[in-house]
Amino acid sequence: MNIKNIQKVLLECYSKDLCYPKVQDNWNENNNCFGMCAITSLIINDYFGGDICKIHVDGLSHYFNLVEYKIIDLTSNQFNCEIDYKDFQIVDRQKILTDDTKHRYNILKTRLIKALLKQVDEKVYSCKSCNKLVDKFPNDATVSLGKDNDIVLVGEAPANNGWRKSHKLWCDINGKVLPSGVVLQKLFDIIDRDIFETTFLESVKCYPLERKNLKTCSSNCKNIMLEQLKILNPKLIITLGEFPTRNLLNFKFNKFADVVGNIYEVNGFKILPVYHPSPISPKSYKGNIPIFENLRDM
Repeated sequence: MNIKNIQKVLLECYSKDLCYPKVQDNWNENNNCFGMCAITSLIINDYFGGDICKIHVDGLSHYFNLVEYKIIDLTSNQFNCEIDYKDFQIVDRQKILTDDTKHRYNILKTRLIKALLKQVDEKVYSCKSCNKLVDKFPNDATVSLGKDNDIVLVGEAPANNGWRKSHKLWCDINGKVLPSGVVLQKLFDIIDRDIFETTFLESVKCYPLERKNLKTCSSNCKNIMLEQLKILNPKLIITLGEFPTRNLLNFKFNKFADVVGNIYEVNGFKILPVYHPSPISPKSYKGNIPIFENLRDM
């Protein structure tokens, strides 16, 4: 994640409705980071950790971030004076998240995620690494965003008759839920979630013309996939099958069954491999039931 790029995109996402209500009348497009410090500091805290800090500038509360002893203040330009940061206090994140601030933060975070993912998709559509091996993904986005990104599903590659043609996740061109979607929803019922409201992306972004190309395509798409996951910043990644699991785990394993059901921490992500939900696999449902029961009880 690049802070300069995040700042640039945030400037495009700010709007009057996201400004702190008490000073909203003073917001204008020429100073569009005005009144955005609290919700911006929450987002930087999401991605980079550290502390959220508070000082007073011109009689106003002002929030910024302290990450590895470095001050990050993406909304300092709202003031026409030099800011003295020495008398700051560290603030509990939860104390900032009043109902209003949480609402504005959620809107800004959603706008930011969509804009950052769009940048990545531009790389996907201009990529030529697998040109002779794949059909390009025709949709306007290679990530299907859910209600939240607490859990992100990572699939293998676009199915020939699924999302790439129907433009609706887990459905065929006639709107019928695909067999894999039926199995996965039965498993998601265990954890009281809806697959259509869960963020989903593929390990391979385009449609491989032959299955033997999956390994090459997975390797070519890996950095793109990781970039998308860093933007989404999920609490848990569920990998559906062997290819996305091998693409994300930083160690080699012989049998896929040896890693299924275990949670691994890799590059700041928690990764839970499960059997692919395709009914072709004898373990697609019954083999995954204990995993989702454990997940429900966590």
